[in-house]
Amino acid sequence: MPDLNLSPNGLYILKRRYLARNARGRVVETPEELFRRVARVVASPEREYTSEDEASLWEERFFGAMTRFEFLPNSPTLLNAGRLSGQLSSCFMLPVSDSVDGVFKTLREAALVHEAGGGTGFCFSCIAPRRKAVAHDGEHISGPVAFIKPFAEALEAVRQGGIRQGCNIVLLDVRHPDILDFIRAKDNPRLMPNFYLSVGITKSFMSAVQKDEEYELVQPETGRPDGRMSARKVFESMVAQTWKTGDPGIVFLDRIEEGNPTPRLGKIAGVSGCGEQVLLPYESCNLGSINLSRMLTVENGGAKALDYDKLRDTVRLAVRFLDNVIDVNKFPLPQIADMTRKTRKIGLGVMGFADMLIELGIPYDSEEALKVAEEVMGFINTEAHKMSEELGKTRGVFPAYKGSVYDKENGPRVRNASLTTIAPTGTLSIIAGCSSGIEPLFGLVLVRYIMRGRNLLDVNEKFVNAAQAGGFLSPGLIRELASGKRLSQIRNVPLRVKKLFVSALDIRPEWHVRMQAAFQRRVDNAVSKTVNLPQQATLQDVARIYMMAYGQKLKGITIYRDQSRPNQPLAASRNKSVLLEKYLDNLELQ
Repeated sequence: MPDLNLSPNGLYILKRRYLARNARGRVVETPEELFRRVARVVASPEREYTSEDEASLWEERFFGAMTRFEFLPNSPTLLNAGRLSGQLSSCFMLPVSDSVDGVFKTLREAALVHEAGGGTGFCFSCIAPRRKAVAHDGEHISGPVAFIKPFAEALEAVRQGGIRQGCNIVLLDVRHPDILDFIRAKDNPRLMPNFYLSVGITKSFMSAVQKDEEYELVQPETGRPDGRMSARKVFESMVAQTWKTGDPGIVFLDRIEEGNPTPRLGKIAGVSGCGEQVLLPYESCNLGSINLSRMLTVENGGAKALDYDKLRDTVRLAVRFLDNVIDVNKFPLPQIADMTRKTRKIGLGVMGFADMLIELGIPYDSEEALKVAEEVMGFINTEAHKMSEELGKTRGVFPAYKGSVYDKENGPRVRNASLTTIAPTGTLSIIAGCSSGIEPLFGLVLVRYIMRGRNLLDVNEKFVNAAQAGGFLSPGLIRELASGKRLSQIRNVPLRVKKLFVSALDIRPEWHVRMQAAFQRRVDNAVSKTVNLPQQATLQDVARIYMMAYGQKLKGITIYRDQSRPNQPLAASRNKSVLLEKYLDNLELQ
């Protein structure tokens, strides 16, 4: 068996959420057995495409990549492959129709998706506004906002795969007559903690904001004009609510439709629960992430550099892995199976980006980091498409290829309609022992609040090693960081270390936006990233970020002001924390 070298937090997460249990609830699977189970199931389609011997070889390659934490698939694959529901995708988009029966049909379908381990995106834009509460067939419809709370409450009761809370997002077009009610629907930040709101923004709306003009509202039932409203008023309402609670986020509708690879199948319905995947109605997507901190090599002289040969091999393996997942996936609904197999979308992304920059000696908020981001993701995207072309030649193109953006003279014969996505990788990055997605470090000493479980202390060991090597490591330093002080506020720490270990709240907002834009330029789908703001940030700060996101051609943007929600997932520790005291005792013994 390989030595996984799991961190205590990584092992805890695996035991708590992923490893198989018996009827008494006892863990009966080791981490190695989990990865072997997943590798065996995902390699099984190779028997159809290649041979029994090749399938065995690919099983070993998949197993090796996962146990070395070079690549990990999304949580449902780790949890369900070869057991439970057998449903392996993270992201689902469910359509909503303008009738009581239609709305609650969608809710029932969402419950099945969550029970099987997925998260859901919804678009409520077709639901008639509150003031026009009678549908054509005489049913009483109370407007889209009235359905948000029952959706949230029902889906909160259904845990993903019976293990964890699912993530949901509901989108409403800014042209909907109930848009102001929707923006304020989560005025109480304690409500609906796993149900996020996003406003679908158009270019014409943003132009009206900039010119301080009115824009046209639209009847969902007919598509006809339904009055006008001040764009600036709506924009300022979004800004105020985001500043207060973190909701709503923004999705740029024109941009996500411009990236639709299969327009003949329909328009993009919205985004997945964390905003990274754009999907058609009833589509799903399985995700996976390459750990960039494991893609480094040591050059002559001892400096570290990105190992592009290793990265190329890992991209190729990951694309093959994720394509196989579609074949073995047991979808929760026949409509989802049909749409997913037509387009065969996969979402390959990265994690450990901030760790990689630290190893390379590059501050996150620097021009050099932006250049590295675009180069690395561009390389991954190019190699992913090349591998999809190879699979297209041997396995066939995706069934909806005709009429797609690829269907042209000398167009690439790809296996997958889209290939790259940047997901948040919350628990995956804990298992892999790396930084999350493309986010900067949130802090150097943190408490992670794990739902229905104990809190986890997270101390950045790269910083501890740097502090030890620099001669400034002490329990007092760790205590200061644990109390909420940022490294930039602590004396006697070298400036170069402060720059290299910069945390999310010390990074100016424009760097967050520019980093997301650097990745977005090289990604097929969308990018999950949060612009973290300190608690003292202003409404003007939020407004400026939204306008910058539009100017940088992002597909969406999420802003979170520190402490604007209770029980946020990551926070400073407390000086009296038992976890912290235990860590400091161990530190002093070393």
